[in-house]
Amino acid sequence: MRKTSRGTINARVIIVVAAVVVAAVIGGIILLDSPAQERLRRLDERRVADLRELAYALDLFWTREGRLPASLEEISNEPGVVEQLFDPETGRPYDYRVLSDNTYELCAQFSHDTAEEQERFYRDYYWSHGPGRKCFQLEAQAVKRPLEDRSPDGADNG
Repeated sequence: MRKTSRGTINARVIIVVAAVVVAAVIGGIILLDSPAQERLRRLDERRVADLRELAYALDLFWTREGRLPASLEEISNEPGVVEQLFDPETGRPYDYRVLSDNTYELCAQFSHDTAEEQERFYRDYYWSHGPGRKCFQLEAQAVKRPLEDRSPDGADNG
């Protein structure tokens, strides 16, 4: 009888472990998006990163020139900017429009709604968006040059 009870205990342990593994796999599938949805989410994250980089390049231009460029082509010669000018999926340029002396819009076509994932992934509420075309209105900011943060004796002032 001992062999039978050990065999029964081993069988129960195997069944419990198998059930836990199956539950973990099913839970992972439910929590994760499909590969296609994950690809779209990553493309949208790239679009937001591109728009942030463009905003910084526009701030640098505004700081140096005292005006906003008439088009994104005007900043295309800046180091590292060329990659951010175009949507990673369609290859079309992002939309840019000057609204006033120091305000402008950057627009992109997004694939999904970040409101669904605010708690999970998306922490930057300014750049949140729904699916479709979204424009972000921005104000040009003066960019402090690194050497402006130091006093003549080399000490940090900031």
